[in-house]
Amino acid sequence: MAGNTITKPSDLSRTPSRAARELGLKRGDFDLAVHLGRIRTMPDEEGGGRRVTRAEIDRLRSAPGFPDSLVESVRTVGTTDGAALMEVTSARFTRLARLGLVVPVKFYLNRYRTVVWLYLAEELRQFAADKNHTSLLNGRTPERLRDQLREGLDLRPRNWRGRHLGFLLHQAADPWERAGALAALLDPVQVSEIVQDPYERAHLNRFRPDPPAHGAPGSAAAHLAERIMTADDPDEIGWLRADLTQVLAEARSHRPAPRPTGELAVPRPTAEVPMPWPTAEATPPRPSLSERRSEPTPPEPDPTPNAEPTSEPERSRGMLRWLRRSSA
Repeated sequence: MAGNTITKPSDLSRTPSRAARELGLKRGDFDLAVHLGRIRTMPDEEGGGRRVTRAEIDRLRSAPGFPDSLVESVRTVGTTDGAALMEVTSARFTRLARLGLVVPVKFYLNRYRTVVWLYLAEELRQFAADKNHTSLLNGRTPERLRDQLREGLDLRPRNWRGRHLGFLLHQAADPWERAGALAALLDPVQVSEIVQDPYERAHLNRFRPDPPAHGAPGSAAAHLAERIMTADDPDEIGWLRADLTQVLAEARSHRPAPRPTGELAVPRPTAEVPMPWPTAEATPPRPSLSERRSEPTPPEPDPTPNAEPTSEPERSRGMLRWLRRSSA
């Protein structure tokens, strides 16, 4: 009878919410673990997103120190806690982050709509333990770096985008999905310049991921998150455009964008044919003023409401009698 047993997908895999509960993670920490490659996922065969196999959950649960080790590997801290972890001031920590020496893994908007960057505690500890970074943590910041900071350098958004792009490319299954990941970091105008074919552009937009959800769609928070998601540095835009062009060529070879078949031909508007000007032969002579005055005035209609309609022969005989009286 074992051969007749039907195995349900839920017996072999878990939804992200259920997998997070079984692994002892908050949903946000679970998503971050997936982004970092700590938890492997698989596409849902029924089109319901991604799932986690039962074997993957068993692998994580059997790791030494579970669940504390897994929770600690995705623990994030802000500027204050990160500075305390690295034993530096908050101002120095911010300078290190703006210079791109420590890279954020995610962000959120507080109630004042200020971007709060979050960093992996594990990476900050590794940075502080590296002896090559001692001068950056305790010494004077080099003049070259101070000049960049005075000019407004802030690599936090760009570094986050690079990290986020790595996750999107890791999850992509074919060239069109990779092209959509690259297009997600470019302004739509930039994408339109590269993908000029409207059918290709519409197909590409199907694989273009949305920015991380922050606030209701159309809100100020959502617009800010979209701005962080969009590349604004000329160098970054340049290499994104170059990569998108290359990946699009691979996508076209892999599977051309679908196009409508059997399109109905739209009739082209025809030019109006001008009516010929009336000729002297075709136009009857216009009566003179005296002739128009002598013409009989037709009788006015009967104003009586609901009067029975008069038949055509009766109207003709009445008109003849009126004309005889007028000419007498």
